[in-house]
Amino acid sequence: MKNPLDIRHLRRQKVVEDLFKTQFHKQRVGDTASEILKNKDKIDDFIKISAPQFPIEKINRVDLAILRLAVFELTIEKKQPPRVIIDEAIELAKEYGGEASPKFINGALANLIKNDKATSI
Repeated sequence: MKNPLDIRHLRRQKVVEDLFKTQFHKQRVGDTASEILKNKDKIDDFIKISAPQFPIEKINRVDLAILRLAVFELTIEKKQPPRVIIDEAIELAKEYGGEASPKFINGALANLIKNDKATSI
């Protein structure tokens, strides 16, 4: 992310916020968040593969929302290059997550990319 006002970054922020909110309340969400929620089981399976030492229910909810968006973009949507998606996920983790979030997100997504043959990315 070079510019915090980049339209793609702002769109991703909104999706992460939508995904985070749905963990607490049922509510209306945007199209991308809706697609992610429809594919949540498949996306969560990818997360389990990429971060096997962290059960889904133990992952920080903000980090989980960021991971779900990134995994969706990497495995289902496939509109951006993987490097762009990972960089954006790390930037979102810096903005919304805790101190260890960027490193965790980077490691999980790197594992996913590294195991791309096993996960059919």
